[in-house]
Amino acid sequence: MERKSHLTAARDGTRIHWSVSGSGSPPVLLCDGIGCAGYIWRFLRPELAQRHRVIHWNYRGHGQSEAPADPARVSIADCVDDLFVVLDAAGERTAVLAGHSMGVQVALEAHRRHPERVAGLVLICGAPGRPLDAVHDVPLAAAALPYAQAAVSRFPGVARLLFRSVVPTELALKLALTFEVNEKLVAREDLVRYLDDLADVDPALFLKLLGSAAQTDASDHLPGIVAPTLIIAGEQDTFTPMWLSVKMHASIPGSELLVLTKGSHVGPLEHPELCSLRVEKYFNDHFPGGSSPAGAAR
Repeated sequence: MERKSHLTAARDGTRIHWSVSGSGSPPVLLCDGIGCAGYIWRFLRPELAQRHRVIHWNYRGHGQSEAPADPARVSIADCVDDLFVVLDAAGERTAVLAGHSMGVQVALEAHRRHPERVAGLVLICGAPGRPLDAVHDVPLAAAALPYAQAAVSRFPGVARLLFRSVVPTELALKLALTFEVNEKLVAREDLVRYLDDLADVDPALFLKLLGSAAQTDASDHLPGIVAPTLIIAGEQDTFTPMWLSVKMHASIPGSELLVLTKGSHVGPLEHPELCSLRVEKYFNDHFPGGSSPAGAAR
């Protein structure tokens, strides 16, 4: 299916890349995880585009979007600013926000800021906030972050070289296949694409955004969400463990939960048919006839 690509200036002038495919209401806006540039939507995006206008965008410093001129302008709040800039540029008043990993935080913070512009939420393998506290169910990642940020700040050139040399390697791929994903379910080429995308991100920008995600928490906002919400969790997710999704499901009134058996953090790549069918059911149940409860989407 044809995709049309665009570059739109954010508030600070950073050019944000976004693309659109398909047609139909309500439109869907896809929000990636940190370091990602769309690989997770490989199967779900074309399925959605058969019945919806699907917009995918890259965070600043990710994919085809520019890095901000001001290195300090890299936070969840900046991502939310950019999300609404993209939505405006696409000519959409409202959309269903679908987020994966950190994209769950971006979608929830966007809903907190402008709930009237969010027709619905599809939250995949993510957490409402402070995700580093739960990686592998130990707080080591959160504790190590300041040291990593200090090292990268002191030796930025070396950090960039190491990031681009080590991340897209066979060793990194084997470690991911062995410890972080279900190698029996996920295709090798999908992880290769993810590691290539990650290697293109500046490590200082990556850690800055990760630090913002580590301090941002929408948990207090969840009980007030009335937009129809579908939550998808991986049973064996080590980055955002399943219990985070179960807790989020309990906090959002009327939300729905799908647990992917033996699924990891890349569940939509491991269970593409199940995810597509469940998301299709979500739209059929909550947007019959293609009309949004938040009002006409376009």
